[in-house]
Amino acid sequence: MDGSLGLTIVSCIAVMALVAWVSWRKTRGSVETREGYFLAGRGLTAGFIAGSLLLTNLSAEQLIGLNGSAYGYNMSSMAWEVTAAVATVAMAFLFLPRYLAGAFTTLPEFLAERFDQTVRRMSVLLFMLGYGLVTIPSVLYSGSLAVMQFFDVPQMSGLDTFPALVVTVVTIGVIGAAYAVFGGLRAVAVSDTLNGIGLLFIGLLVPILGVLLLGDGSFTGGMERLLGEHPDKLDAIGAAGDPTPFGTIFTGMIFANLFYWCTNQYVIQRTLGARSLAEGQKGVLASGFFKLMVPFMMMIPGIIAFHLYGPGFGTIDEAYPRLVEDVLPPYLAGLFLAVLLGAVFSSFNSLLNSAATLFTLDIYAPLRRAEPSDAHLVRVAKIASVVIALFSFAVAPLLYFAEEGLWQVVRVFTGFYNIPTVVIVIMGLFTRRVPALGAKLVIVFHVTAYGLLRFVFDDVVTLHFIHQYAVLFVIEVGIMLAAGAWRPRAVPYVPPSKEKVDMTPWRLGRPVAFTLLSCVVGLYVLFSKIGLANSGSSGMAFTVAMLSLLAANLVVWIFALRRPRTS
Repeated sequence: MDGSLGLTIVSCIAVMALVAWVSWRKTRGSVETREGYFLAGRGLTAGFIAGSLLLTNLSAEQLIGLNGSAYGYNMSSMAWEVTAAVATVAMAFLFLPRYLAGAFTTLPEFLAERFDQTVRRMSVLLFMLGYGLVTIPSVLYSGSLAVMQFFDVPQMSGLDTFPALVVTVVTIGVIGAAYAVFGGLRAVAVSDTLNGIGLLFIGLLVPILGVLLLGDGSFTGGMERLLGEHPDKLDAIGAAGDPTPFGTIFTGMIFANLFYWCTNQYVIQRTLGARSLAEGQKGVLASGFFKLMVPFMMMIPGIIAFHLYGPGFGTIDEAYPRLVEDVLPPYLAGLFLAVLLGAVFSSFNSLLNSAATLFTLDIYAPLRRAEPSDAHLVRVAKIASVVIALFSFAVAPLLYFAEEGLWQVVRVFTGFYNIPTVVIVIMGLFTRRVPALGAKLVIVFHVTAYGLLRFVFDDVVTLHFIHQYAVLFVIEVGIMLAAGAWRPRAVPYVPPSKEKVDMTPWRLGRPVAFTLLSCVVGLYVLFSKIGLANSGSSGMAFTVAMLSLLAANLVVWIFALRRPRTS
């Protein structure tokens, strides 16, 4: 082991030890009760919510994949990240107030109250199959591959590739599982927030150092090359042949984002633990602003790599690791490794914590005749976490032998449960007469129809799979409304009012949301042919668009700040 590699490893271990120590300090004595373990005692503030949402959402797969997409194509794939801001606004104002008013711990718990126990069990089955068989092992596998790719673990350890993968999977898995098993949601949120700070720092540092390298030490010269050469790489308005066609952001991507940010248990669980509605809204909206930074942290470096190295890599996913290796000194490479591992830990332990929560509260507890004690439920959750973790340790390395099939399965399987979940939740929240029958029909219809589209008629139906999401969403909303007209509930559903936290909305929430949505539009204007994709310069249309957005924000904020306080 040379000195630079040793410095990298030592600095990585130091950062990880600091995160672990702070997480332990913040969670001592707070995880013995049901709400303490599963919802962090309903005491999460905006900073922890935003930090945890950021790290839960971003992992090694995005870090390498988005930069690879920008290297190989253009910035069209930023749509998956940037347009998520729209879903965070929906979460803050439409979904979160209703979740907190009902004091729900899990999404299936809400579905049981709104519909019936069968709908609850069907939704849990979809989530558990998705998490246990595909999502958790694939997150662990992809994260381990990323670590091996960045730091050449086989050469470092002297092991062959597969044994090195097994060692990496188990090492990452054991450390990540420790947060979820022993610390519950609070430990997950604290560690995510600390690692999120590191991700923001290192994520912005890499493109800055990359620009300096591009300009041979001159930042100005590097920017001139970045903006002046191959400006088409800076275009986010995806054509039909690009990875993410622009039209998809107005159809199925809306519903995919609504599912992920508003109804996916492992994402929304930290918002359910908010100290108040206002803190939850602040945290969710802050995570939306963080998403706007993703193009600069996770796509611009890929374009810098294209300028530096040309299109010569074997695969596009090699671009970002090479850039990191060239621009970061050994001590910062250690911080980068710690942040990378933190991102993997976050996705893994969040999934593990949510899977254990679903099993304990939505499968185990309802089967008990007597109400189990909080201590008993926490103990069951810890056991479930260990079992699920051990299962993922066994499955994840095996995915090495079917890599091409892995990514296809992950993408396809998500489509099996994302759209029916968001349809059922929306209909459950915003209608009063739609019965449980509608939800059951939707789940059966979607699994059947989507399976046929993806496996039987995939050569016949050539519509982009994101557009298929939108078509299925519309059909399934129609099914639920038809069920409501045919066999409506005998008694209209009345949303519960069991809130355990302050439900006063954030006074500045609406103007902040307006600014967030304006920034989404502004980013698309910036990375378009009237912006930087026009030979790296912008014209009158760009100036008018940006000034219009600025003027609209000034008007909204003036009215918001002059409005008298109501609380």
